[in-house]
Amino acid sequence: MRTRLTETLGIERPVIQGGLAYLARAELAAAVSQAGGLGQVTATTLPGPEALAEEIRAVRRLTAKPFGVNFALGHHSIDELLDAALAEAVPVISITGGNPAPYAERILQSGAKLMVLVAGMRAAQKAESLGASVVIGVGVEGGGHLGRDDIGTVVLTRRLLESVSVPVVASGGIGDGRQLAAALALGASGIEMGTRFVATQECIAHSSYKAALVDEDMNATRIIERSIGRPGRTLPSPHVSRILAKEAESPPIEELLPYISGEANYRAAVEGRLDEGFAWAGQVIGLIHDVPTVAELMERMEREAQDAQRHLASIFGGAN
Repeated sequence: MRTRLTETLGIERPVIQGGLAYLARAELAAAVSQAGGLGQVTATTLPGPEALAEEIRAVRRLTAKPFGVNFALGHHSIDELLDAALAEAVPVISITGGNPAPYAERILQSGAKLMVLVAGMRAAQKAESLGASVVIGVGVEGGGHLGRDDIGTVVLTRRLLESVSVPVVASGGIGDGRQLAAALALGASGIEMGTRFVATQECIAHSSYKAALVDEDMNATRIIERSIGRPGRTLPSPHVSRILAKEAESPPIEELLPYISGEANYRAAVEGRLDEGFAWAGQVIGLIHDVPTVAELMERMEREAQDAQRHLASIFGGAN
């Protein structure tokens, strides 16, 4: 599967694994890269720079193929973590959740490729002007933090393709090979998946979280943190209901923070205490029916994409 994305990143399948706070660890990242995609290690939910360096070394013990490190921008500096990643000569760095400008030059001077996750045209154009090699556009269907505008993945992907010249990757609500084919048909160079990779055997997410991704209906997801301008899509839970009730009161941010803390996310996602925390999930849960290995998932997706190609060929009179 050759696209501008595979050529830019040196991968075999145009599939990127999302940053996945607390969950994107070495085993998952290496499995995705070994299966031909681009796996990523999460940086900002690790204990510190040395832990990140060890996670990067662990990926390299498991695969010789390209991988990335994801930095989710927030209230804390990423400078020391970024220095650790660049010292390990990571081939790809991705930035999500904020302005990449303070870090772009340092990343590019190291020789790493820069990817930026965006939810709109201006952010995409800014990323391109800073030297990003890839722009990832996340639609409102996605899990985790989203853009402030409720724009779906299909429309957003097309608008980004009209706005920038670098490869565009579609993200948000994507979980199978027919959707991969659809994204390529739109003009995207590949896809990013987050929620779908949580429901794999190599992900360290708790089995209760994975089971909920299989069992929940796609209409069940909830959006929290909209009141503070950083909406994110989650699985339903009593704790999520408490968050939404607290947001409805328009409290000072200090009162809301304990409800939406990283610790609350960790309790649900890693410890499986779904009633006491929140777990990110996109509407793609409606398409998740099992918990395969990463290799099984990627091979299945390629077959599904080929089926979609044959279907289109039959419509347009192609030979295959």
